[in-house]
Amino acid sequence: MKLDTLAVHAGDRKRTGSFVPVTTPIYSASSFFYPELETLDRVFGNEIPGQNYTRYGNPTSNALEEQVAALEGGEWALACASGMAALHLAVTAALADRRKSIVAGPVLYGATIRLLTEILVPAGVEVHFADPADPPAFEATVSERRPSCVLMESITNPMLRVTPVDAVVEIAHRHGALVVVDSTFATPLLLRPLELGADLVVHSLTKYLGGHGDVLGGVVVSRDGFRPVLQAISRTVGGVLGPFEAYLAMRGIKTFPLRMARQCANACRVATWLAAHPRIERIHFPGDPRHPDAAVVRRLFPAGLYGGMVSFEVKDAGREQIFRLLDSLKMIVPATSLGDVHTMILYPPMSSHRDLAPKHRQRLGIGENFLRLSVGIEAPEDIIEDLRQALDSSLA
Repeated sequence: MKLDTLAVHAGDRKRTGSFVPVTTPIYSASSFFYPELETLDRVFGNEIPGQNYTRYGNPTSNALEEQVAALEGGEWALACASGMAALHLAVTAALADRRKSIVAGPVLYGATIRLLTEILVPAGVEVHFADPADPPAFEATVSERRPSCVLMESITNPMLRVTPVDAVVEIAHRHGALVVVDSTFATPLLLRPLELGADLVVHSLTKYLGGHGDVLGGVVVSRDGFRPVLQAISRTVGGVLGPFEAYLAMRGIKTFPLRMARQCANACRVATWLAAHPRIERIHFPGDPRHPDAAVVRRLFPAGLYGGMVSFEVKDAGREQIFRLLDSLKMIVPATSLGDVHTMILYPPMSSHRDLAPKHRQRLGIGENFLRLSVGIEAPEDIIEDLRQALDSSLA
């Protein structure tokens, strides 16, 4: 089946007694039992499929997991309480019974950097950073550090660099490392890392997959061989997704391909307009022909699909001017998230990368004039007009 069809049908219509619900209902029960205790015993022993306790599994969450696994071309998925919970689970699984060493891309979501440097390093994990956009230097670091896990984002947050996932996977596997890819920005519409050889793929369900700003969740997708370790960690730590959130995420995913295609088209329009505006110093957008990873984009992404994110730098602007610009917006929402149906804008020095030292942010390319725009499904003319009036009124 095509992605659009899988989004609508995968995971749904499981028989319940004598009838089949059209969409998966919310199973709010925390515990489950059977007419005969022997059946429950066999379920606990993983001898037969079934439900026993929602921390171990839930019919609504299981339907969502089946849906996302189908979209990613994976054999199995596990839903988590947030995108960061999913990332932590994936990295922990990749390090289980292996050398505690990670090589990660240098430009990552701020919370991911904090997970690596403030949680894992104090716990005894070695963390090193290397740029996958420079394959020889990246391989040199992997060869020297001998990591068990290579961690990357398919499209980096917020610089929107596009990682050559296929090349990174080849390097990592040649040196015995597992590959974890946070593919939240790319979504399965643009890229399916498992098909390129990645071992574990992570999404924040909160973003493009859920898509409506009403659910917090994450998911890890993998081949079936990772199921035992992922389940063991999740069932012990307990960072699972609740059935209500799973239902909302699953409902949002049904329209994900439609929304994402529109967001990609709108982002192209907005990026082109921003690039020509006299107050914009620079744009960061994978669809820009001058993008440093244009060759990777052409190789890995479907034609005409470049994601729904546009980052840009405002000429001669500091924190005060940026605040004034954001306060001048009338429709675009200045809030912390992305991937919603409505257009959102974020000031990374204030939010997603706030906890990084200013010098660290500058090294990553995130200056005081840097903004990240998540383009929604509105009429592109209205998005552009709101940006125009805010730029003109606040920076005059």
